[in-house]
Amino acid sequence: MRQRRKKEKVYMPDPLFNDPLVTRFVNNLMKNGKKNVAYRIFYGAMERIDIIEEKSSLDIWKHGLKNVMPHVEVKSRRMGGSNIQIPVPISSKNKVTKAMKLLIKCASLRKENTMEKKLALEIWDAYNEQGETIKRKENIHKMAEANKAFSHFRF
Repeated sequence: MRQRRKKEKVYMPDPLFNDPLVTRFVNNLMKNGKKNVAYRIFYGAMERIDIIEEKSSLDIWKHGLKNVMPHVEVKSRRMGGSNIQIPVPISSKNKVTKAMKLLIKCASLRKENTMEKKLALEIWDAYNEQGETIKRKENIHKMAEANKAFSHFRF
């Protein structure tokens, strides 16, 4: 008997921007179940972006997220006696998830004093196509390009 397909999770829109994508981002940002703290950090970062640019902070965030999305990733597969990295295209949902996690991780590694400020600056850098998140995305793409010869071993 075949297994049933998993139901796609429906995210409720957030209270301020009324966007389910923001809720997904906040869920990734959240630590130890403290969603209110995660919302406060995200909304604070959006306010900081509003101060920097008169354009809508949500549009800047979405554009920055789009700039960070990787299109391929490498997966290890054991062939013979060695592991080889096989480039695999990423589905559109996973692209968004990976971009969010990459943005949050790189923001937390920054040297500024509050997470709100770190996140705002990382989003701003992603919007302008610079910074650590863009470097990491390009590094993922370089690894996939270097292992292009193994792409016919797809899973």
